[in-house]
Order: sequence, then C-alpha cells, then structure tokens
Amino acid sequence: MKIIITGATGYVGEGVMLECLNNPEVEKVLSVSRRPSGHSHPKLEEYIVEDFMTLKVGDPKLQGYDAVFFIAGISSVGVKEEQYKIISHDIPLHFADVVGPKERLTFVYLSGAGNYRNTKQMWVRIKKSTEDALATMPFKGAYNFRPAIMWRYSGQKHIQTMQYIFWAMYPLVKLVGMWNTMSEVGRAMIAVTKGGYAKRAIECSDISKLARRG
Repeated sequence: MKIIITGATGYVGEGVMLECLNNPEVEKVLSVSRRPSGHSHPKLEEYIVEDFMTLKVGDPKLQGYDAVFFIAGISSVGVKEEQYKIISHDIPLHFADVVGPKERLTFVYLSGAGNYRNTKQMWVRIKKSTEDALATMPFKGAYNFRPAIMWRYSGQKHIQTMQYIFWAMYPLVKLVGMWNTMSEVGRAMIAVTKGGYAKRAIECSDISKLARRG
C-alpha cells in the first residue's frame, strides 16, 4: 500500500513513519511536512509544504494513495482556542478536502485519549468536531486514533522532553491499559487501511487488537 503521513517531524508521526518504512505491507510513504523528516529510505518521498492551507484540491502529488495518516498537530497546553482550532480542525479538514480519490482512500486522524462525552474541555470539543466532520466525507473509511502514552520506536530522532516524563510513568499506565508501543500504533493504522474496523474511534485497547491483526 501507499501511504501519506503528516507530522513526521514530531514524535508520533516519526514513529509511525518508521514503522511504515519497515513494514513489508507498505510500498511507498510520502511525508508531507513543513521541513524534512531527517530520515532517508528507498520507500520514502518528501513533499515540503510551508503552509498546508495553501494546498489545492486535486494536487497531483497527493492523489492515488491508499491512506492518509494525519498526525500533524500540537498540544493544547498554553495554546489559545483560536490557534488550536486552526491546527487541529481547519488544517486537517482542508487536507482531507485536497487528497483523493476519496472513495479509494482511508483517512486516519490522530485524535487523543480522553472523555469525549465531556465537551467542556477545549481540546475535546475541537478534536470531536474534526472527527465528526471527517465522518461525513466520502472516504473509503475514516478512523480517529485516540492513543495515550506511547513507547518510542527504535531510531527515533524527534523526541520532546515531555516524552521522557511520560516514559517514567510507563509501568503505571501499562497496568491500566493506557499505553501502546509506537510500532503498535503504526501497525494498527496499516491494519485499518487493509481491512477496516467496526469502530471509528480507535482507543488504546483497539490499537492493541488491530496491531495483532495487522
């Protein structure tokens, strides 16, 4: 399969990209990002785009793929709602408009673990509105991944300081099931591209199941 990945210069995007590059199910990976990923691989191509909102519908570089793994994003901590909405809602939906053909494409959106019945939290409201909008688009499948703590993929370069703090909590969150390895996340995304899934919202436990399937 051929896959587009955004966010390859961030922690999750890089980890998923490395899994895809090392996975025999994947023939080609196109990284769409504002700057180079820092990785080189025979399967990897890069499309450097300074502003995703300038992309046009039908961009020939974004056509003919099997899946989009939209992972680009930021933490909501210290970010004003208007800015967070642009990055976590407007940009992914614009990107979803641009790629195609949609009837042959699976769109995977990196959301986040949390209580989606609680619409009072700013980031939950915005992420949920993005999830709902993607569900109305004529994709072959649209899935929202909601991971929590993720263990790094071997060879990762883009690791933020906060990840070391999360890793210190890994034994505890592993006990309560709020964890996955980065390899599992990547394999699960590949699995929903191959065979779909009964649920649109993919929680930590679903990621583990899909990774075993994929």
